[in-house]
Amino acid sequence: MLNQIKGLHHVTSLASSARKNNAFFTDALGLRRVKKTVNFDAPDVYHLYYGDEVGSPGSVMTYFPFQDAARGRRGTGEVGTTSFSVPRGTLKAWADRLAAHDAKSLQADTRFGQDRLMFDGPDGDAFALVETDDDRAPWVGNGVSQDMAIRGFHSADMRLTDDGASAELLKFMGYEEIASADNLTRFAVPGGNDANIIDIETLPSVDHAGQGAGSVHHIAFAVENRARQLEVREALMDTGYQVTPVIDREYFWAIYFRTPGGILFEIATNEPGFDVDEDTAHLGEALKLPSRHAHLRDRLERQLEPLEA
Repeated sequence: MLNQIKGLHHVTSLASSARKNNAFFTDALGLRRVKKTVNFDAPDVYHLYYGDEVGSPGSVMTYFPFQDAARGRRGTGEVGTTSFSVPRGTLKAWADRLAAHDAKSLQADTRFGQDRLMFDGPDGDAFALVETDDDRAPWVGNGVSQDMAIRGFHSADMRLTDDGASAELLKFMGYEEIASADNLTRFAVPGGNDANIIDIETLPSVDHAGQGAGSVHHIAFAVENRARQLEVREALMDTGYQVTPVIDREYFWAIYFRTPGGILFEIATNEPGFDVDEDTAHLGEALKLPSRHAHLRDRLERQLEPLEA
């Protein structure tokens, strides 16, 4: 069993409009845009990162907004709901705020004793706010007060037709089963970061998801540094997983592999961080390009959709 993985690092999804996506995460949810760059494999598309003040691992939601992309179809073999942690007693205020920002499918419920507010993002993305005791420092620069602001991720759901092989994978990655009810099983990393929960929802009769706008592209797990990442890579390959070489993503190093349930997993380093190419006070303001795409700057700045109206 591995002990290098500490919980979530980031979650990356697809969107149909960069401007609408940016407005929702910064205005409605009050998160900070910590990086404005491009998809390194398709530089005509933004890669937008939202999180706390510095984009701490376990707080960062990222998006590839493909203009006018068709909406995805929910189903199995995907990450379903991505959940954020908020202070206790704030869900009513959040419901009012989200309704004012035209969020859809608002619904309150309880899971494993924790109150949560479910809602959809602009492309039908499935989200929830979960009330917890969480002492992480929130970003308060976008109009959401300290006493209700998002602290970071709480958890993510994996929707699967069969949970067996994926549950074993999570256990191999250092997660332990901590609760179960009906078709839900909760796993957590002991001593992990504050975003250390994965819920598996088993749905044997539900069709496979179709990826599109509003779908999660991949889910990333955090390791401290490159040495720990290489240890994880070797262990996964020894177990039979097909793992990519280490890829430099400028703000972290990444490896990827596909789970038995069809979900794309990434193992990402906490280093070097989002302040490697701009200071903390100005994170997310300028369009940052990797060196291999620097020659495209003039064209990209003309072509990419302005994020502010």
